[in-house]
Amino acid sequence: MKSIESFTHKELVDLLNKCWMTHDSMWFFNCLQEFGIETANRINKASIQSLSAIEIKRIKSALGMNDKPIKNFEEFKEFFIPASHLVIPDFMNVTWDFLGDNTLKWEFDEGNCISRLGVIDEYECGVIFRVQCWLDELGIGYKVNPEVEGCLMLSNGKCSGNIQLDFNK
Repeated sequence: MKSIESFTHKELVDLLNKCWMTHDSMWFFNCLQEFGIETANRINKASIQSLSAIEIKRIKSALGMNDKPIKNFEEFKEFFIPASHLVIPDFMNVTWDFLGDNTLKWEFDEGNCISRLGVIDEYECGVIFRVQCWLDELGIGYKVNPEVEGCLMLSNGKCSGNIQLDFNK
């Protein structure tokens, strides 16, 4: 039997994220079964929004940032890169790029989506919404392009876009 102490950092983060994502998926699935897609979407987004306030404080504290505001793109990158490694698991197959004009670019590979539940045409994606809630909590202005309404994979054939950050909010 493998001891907890023998886990690498990456193995431990992956295991905890898989457990969290399974809980999140099962929570959404059971909410969907009990109350329907409209209520599941609404409660999911409300949960993400209320979680983000706590999550940001915890991550900033863990990174030794506490109440330090993020004032520019470089400081944002210094925060976002380790924060994303903590809570956005590799199996989600997302690529984050930092473009020179204060733009965070995202792209998800196909296959790790809620489509298995059979409600993809009515599902309101929470992943980019979570990042938006983080930005709100950090006091950073932003514009998302394209705006995420529903599932971009379904409507655009791919899930990718840009978040233009504004540090003068």
